[in-house]
Amino acid sequence: MKKVLVIGGGGREHAIVDALSRSPQVGKIYCAPGNAGISAQAECVAIKDTDVEGLKAFALENGIDLAVVGPEVALAAGVVDAFKAAGLRIFGPSKAAATIEASKDFAKQLMAKYNIPTAAFETFEDYDAALEYVKKGSLPVVLKYDGLAAGKGVVIPETLEEAEETLKDMLLDDKFGKGKVVVEEFLTGPEFSFMCFVDGNDVYPMTLSQDHKRAYEGDKGPNTGGMGAYSPVPIITDEDLEFSLEKVMKPTAAAMVSEGCPFTGVLYGGLMKTPQGPKVIEFNCRFGDPETEVVLPRLDTDIYDIFSAVADHTPMPAIEWKKEVTMGFVMASKGYPGSYEKGYEIVIPDSVPSCHPEERSDVRIYHMGTTIKDGKYCTSGGRVLMVVGFGADLQEAHDKALAAVESIKCENLFYRRDIGWRVL
Repeated sequence: MKKVLVIGGGGREHAIVDALSRSPQVGKIYCAPGNAGISAQAECVAIKDTDVEGLKAFALENGIDLAVVGPEVALAAGVVDAFKAAGLRIFGPSKAAATIEASKDFAKQLMAKYNIPTAAFETFEDYDAALEYVKKGSLPVVLKYDGLAAGKGVVIPETLEEAEETLKDMLLDDKFGKGKVVVEEFLTGPEFSFMCFVDGNDVYPMTLSQDHKRAYEGDKGPNTGGMGAYSPVPIITDEDLEFSLEKVMKPTAAAMVSEGCPFTGVLYGGLMKTPQGPKVIEFNCRFGDPETEVVLPRLDTDIYDIFSAVADHTPMPAIEWKKEVTMGFVMASKGYPGSYEKGYEIVIPDSVPSCHPEERSDVRIYHMGTTIKDGKYCTSGGRVLMVVGFGADLQEAHDKALAAVESIKCENLFYRRDIGWRVL
């Protein structure tokens, strides 16, 4: 039986642990650092996801057969390179390949060079030059901090005053750190998330999902890391999917090979179905969060085989998906994505399974930011829980998830009730 180490401690990692726990080949799962919910399905290890040396030492000491990396910060820290240099098997891209997410400017320049459809853009380091460019263009406009900002580095100002304030935050006050800003044309259309398993030039698509980025109902409020998701996405046609695979994901994988930083792991395409066809909004170098929590429960193939095929550069098994559909609601701390308080008790009724899918198949809870205090679950992050419903159709999945959400008691959580509004 295989020993697997999952690196990370959020909802995405809980979904990865959950998928691995369904593999008959996996005997022991460790998660570093993990969280309260993950601890029911894996042994949590108190090592930070960016402590590359600590993670490597643990893997060597414990005879880990395969490591799987969740968060972008661990990839940008070079954990994959360190594990490979030590002769360890690991699923995820190198530090060089992770630049496709770690630098928005790198991703945009790559798309421009290889004719991958995306919004028109310019990159700036100088505040005055950036503001001048914004003034000449039309509003709204998209402003993206070049580096990693935990899903909060994208702002869409609708007025010149907002644009000035945002550019000041990013270029003068270094709110996210010292870096450049990409100024991008504003595109319209529904967004969708297209994740693919990638091994160099080989690209294997996953089922589609749609995330909800804005904090409040009606797509109002600031951008977040994601407030809910569902899968599949009926408003995206087979033609859209074919175009996205052949004109976006495959050429991007090939471009990374040509640039000398071949990609292995999960390439996430955040795409928009514009009137001119699908265009890239962003690339991520790992599983999306919260998309993973609605996509992986639908996977019918042993995920250990998929991870192994990519890590070892061996043939990929046929990837099968369940007919059952999923929809998930994020329960977040009041104040998120701004400042928020932690330590509030969460009461999950016995009627709702907190972790184990065998308890009840039509709802699953993934823990995003929880800890255990005095034997009780407590909030420890901005996004706290992701409650996923399963159904024959999206309405049924929606109703089951929402009923479970409403039964969970915590005085400091909020959620959007309108997840899936575009299709329901």
